[in-house]
Amino acid sequence: MSAVSDSIEAEGFAIVPAAQTRALLGGLPDWDLFADSWNDLGVDGFMADGGRYRRRRFAAFAASADGTITRKPHQPHYQSRDYNALNGGVQRWFEPVTQGIAEHPVTQGLLKAGLDLFHPLTEAPPAAWHVELHQFRIEAHDGEAGLPTPEGAHRDGVDWVIVMLVERHNVASGVTDIFAPDGRALGSFTLTQPGDAVFIDDHRVLHGVTAIRPLQAGGEARRDVLVVTFRREDPDREEG
Repeated sequence: MSAVSDSIEAEGFAIVPAAQTRALLGGLPDWDLFADSWNDLGVDGFMADGGRYRRRRFAAFAASADGTITRKPHQPHYQSRDYNALNGGVQRWFEPVTQGIAEHPVTQGLLKAGLDLFHPLTEAPPAAWHVELHQFRIEAHDGEAGLPTPEGAHRDGVDWVIVMLVERHNVASGVTDIFAPDGRALGSFTLTQPGDAVFIDDHRVLHGVTAIRPLQAGGEARRDVLVVTFRREDPDREEG
């Protein structure tokens, strides 16, 4: 944990290989059941570009300073157009993450790891964090690319972000790029192994992922990730 924290403080992000993720989470128990849940995601119907290449589920939690993590009632995901010019500005209702996956030890381990990591790194941390969990699948076929970040390099409008790869099948590209606010490139890497992750300070850097295409023609490409965001609770923030 200290190495991840040091990297975030120095660079604004930390690349965490799968072996290190397993150490952070105390292993990846019952991984096959966890990963299989990505086969049951609904199509994202809010893509302003008309794309049908993204599937997802969504959940929200409260993560308290004492380590308590509580699931919130199902709610829409909302980003202002300042952070998402393509799909922002509207309430986006997605199918909820199943309770089995919300309570799964991998999910709970990642939420707790994020809380343990981000809380000490935050100046005047809140008593409770608003945490959002996104299951994403990006699909691509011959002649039709899939866009993991169709809005381009961006901030999410939160405090902290975790992206963990769950599966990468028949994928060409899908490179993660990190940028400074002035556009300078700070890093470029590819999450390739299940459990590979990146931890991001959303105030300090922007992130984006290049389009994916099938590595072998004639087959479907898919990139499955779990994205977790932490932000301060704000009673004046409009959620929808």
